[in-house]
This record gives sequence, C-alpha cells and structure tokens, in this order.
Amino acid sequence: SLARIGEHEAVAVRSSATAEDLPTASFAGQQNTYLNVVGSAPVLRPVRRCWASLFTDRAVTYRLRNGFDHRLVHMAVVVQQMVFPEAAGVAFTADPVTSDRRVTYVEATFGLGEALVSGLVNPDVFTVRGGEIVAKTVGTKRVAIYAVPGGTEERAIEPERQNQQALPDAQIVRLAQLSRRVGTHFGSPQGIEGGLADDEFSIVQSRAITTLFPIPEAGDRENHVYVSVGHQQMMTDPMKPLGLSFWQMTTPAPMAEAGGRLFVDVTQRLAVPASRAAILDALGRSDPLTGDALQTLLERDGY
Repeated sequence: SLARIGEHEAVAVRSSATAEDLPTASFAGQQNTYLNVVGSAPVLRPVRRCWASLFTDRAVTYRLRNGFDHRLVHMAVVVQQMVFPEAAGVAFTADPVTSDRRVTYVEATFGLGEALVSGLVNPDVFTVRGGEIVAKTVGTKRVAIYAVPGGTEERAIEPERQNQQALPDAQIVRLAQLSRRVGTHFGSPQGIEGGLADDEFSIVQSRAITTLFPIPEAGDRENHVYVSVGHQQMMTDPMKPLGLSFWQMTTPAPMAEAGGRLFVDVTQRLAVPASRAAILDALGRSDPLTGDALQTLLERDGY
C-alpha cells in the first residue's frame, strides 16, 4: 500500500484504537503519533511503536479512569500521506469552555500542528460566528515544529514573527467554514486538525468533542432555554435508561432527554413577563446559580 503512493513519499503514522472517539471518551493524545516517516522499511518501527503505545502509563491510566477493560481495547494504525503546512490550526465547532454550539473556536500556530496539540506554544485564538471573527487573541509563538528528513525538529521563531498571526483573518474564516461542514457531515460537534499548504487546507483528523454538556435536539433552529431536572434534584450524574423511562411515565410536564439527563424547556415561560418573574423566583430559590444564569441570559443582546 505504501509503495502505491511512492516509496520516497513522507507519511504520518497515527494511532487509532477501538476505544477512541467515543461519545463519552476521546482518548485524545493518549497514544503515539509519528510524523515525516519515509520508506517502507523505516515505517515498520513507528507502526510497532503505535501498537505498543496502547500500554503507555497515560493510556492505561486513562482507561482505568474511564472504566475500559484493557483486554477489550485494540489498536489499528493509520498511515497518511504527510502534509507540510506553513501554519496549522485546531478548530472546535463548539466553544469547548462554554459549550456554545453556534461558534467555532480556532487555535493556530506556525509549522506543524504538533506544537499546538502538544502544548509547546501559546497559540493565536479566534472565535468565529456566522462567518465573522468576533474575538481574537494573538499569542506569542516562540517555537514551531517543522519536518526534517526522518522526522521533525523544534525551531525557534524569529522575534519579529513571534507576535504575528499564523493565519490571516480570511484563512481563519475559511477554516471555520470548512470545520462547520465537517461537523455537519458527522452530525455532532467536532475537534478538527488541519494545516494550510499552498493556500489549501488539508484536514488530517476529526474527532467528536466529548466534554460538551449535553443538550436536547431541536429542529426549529430557534433559541431554547433548558433547565436540567436532575440538577434541581441534586442529581448531577446521568440517569440509567430505567430511571429515565420511569420518570417520563410519572411526570406531568413534557421533558426532553440528552446524555442520560432530563430537561424542561422554559423558553415560553421566560418569554412572557407574567410567568417570567414566577419561574425566576422559583428556580432561584431552588438553586441560586440557576437563577443567576437565567437572569444573565435574559440580559444578553438578542434574547
């Protein structure tokens, strides 16, 4: 297979374990990746190392923490043709901190994306909404990782370039739009790695974002305000299917499900002044943080 793309073409050797990219655990960074490997004989060693990285300390610890049986996890290895970008970025089709699904959160740096995902650099950070950059922070990028024969190397960035944007605004918007298409394809928010080479973006990886708080699906594209039923009862963990089913049988109010949790849509009650005060008072007394969050939401522009 490697011979078909060319014996002297550089490739990336990436891990792909059966437990990766699940709805509840991504395993991001737990197994090893090897970049810029040239030749069919040299590629065998990183393939073996990828297999072996299934049992690194960090991978074993991650499985223990997430309740995975070591004997049921297997490793495949992906060999991709290498891309040599001038700049690289990681895009999240939802804000990983606030869980806002309407924005794309982009981090960018010079060279290969390895410097970014390994935490070597303080990247540029952008928030994109509706094809427009709404927030921007340009990081001081002191190092970058570039491909060299047989692997990669870390290089210092010239002082005059350290505070320059790795990707111009127009390319950030392009990457955000491309990322939204990828997210639409997979049907869930994604964390996407890509690089810009010869004015073209190459997407090298996409995985589901597993840290977002679950929300019910709504097909009307309108804003909705949901209150977690479990949090009102001090039940913050997901419920089992039997518990969800029993609760739905006994409750008089319609409830939506997402991520093993039940939610009540309070949009209409917040929209009407007569009922707004009552629900803010009731939820505020039950949980002051929920009451404060609803009040903050009502004070936002456009709500």
